[in-house]
Amino acid sequence: MRILVIEDERQLAGHVMRALSRHGHCLTMAHDGAAGLKAVLEDPPDLVLLDLGLPGVDGLTVLTRLREAQCPARVLILTARGEVEHRVKGLHAGADDYLAKPFSMDELIARVEALGRRGATAAPADLLKVEDLHVDVRHRRVMRAGKAIALSPREFDVLQVLMQEPGRPFSRTELCERVWQRDHEYDTRTVEIFITRLRKKIDSPFSVPLIRTLRGVGYAIGVKE
Repeated sequence: MRILVIEDERQLAGHVMRALSRHGHCLTMAHDGAAGLKAVLEDPPDLVLLDLGLPGVDGLTVLTRLREAQCPARVLILTARGEVEHRVKGLHAGADDYLAKPFSMDELIARVEALGRRGATAAPADLLKVEDLHVDVRHRRVMRAGKAIALSPREFDVLQVLMQEPGRPFSRTELCERVWQRDHEYDTRTVEIFITRLRKKIDSPFSVPLIRTLRGVGYAIGVKE
């Protein structure tokens, strides 16, 4: 994958670049938000590793502007371990995953490769449909009632899982396993954030909601019978 690292801690950025380069990725670097934002918009990479605590233009602003521009790059945000509120804000703003500092390079590599796999698993000509909601898996396009809906890569991944089995309840843990591909770390709050984001885009503008919450069970998609 082509990866842009936006990180003001130069030593950490160097370690990250060397570790990911050894796994076959092509990396570039920016050390402040303004330079990173310019680089992404001019030539979008496959993945952005984005520190939230950047000087000048902070990481959250960079992320917000990328999503406003409908940039297709996946975004993995980096935060200090205690900054739960910042991680939540980042996920709401359009991040696909997060990693708390300090982190091991093995975990970073695993997260990066998981994000890469999610972008490469679409089967050709897959078209998923629930009521008037259509998902073109191959081209990662979403339409409802003939209107195109822009989703972040991770929003698309969550929706795709739900759409593959309409009406079937998915627990928060199963969604974590299917989308984030984590063997032992489950964050139900993260799942709830992405469901909220999807509802705002594919339900709120329309008269009939499709995403259902099944109390004590999880989530399903489809009109209640």
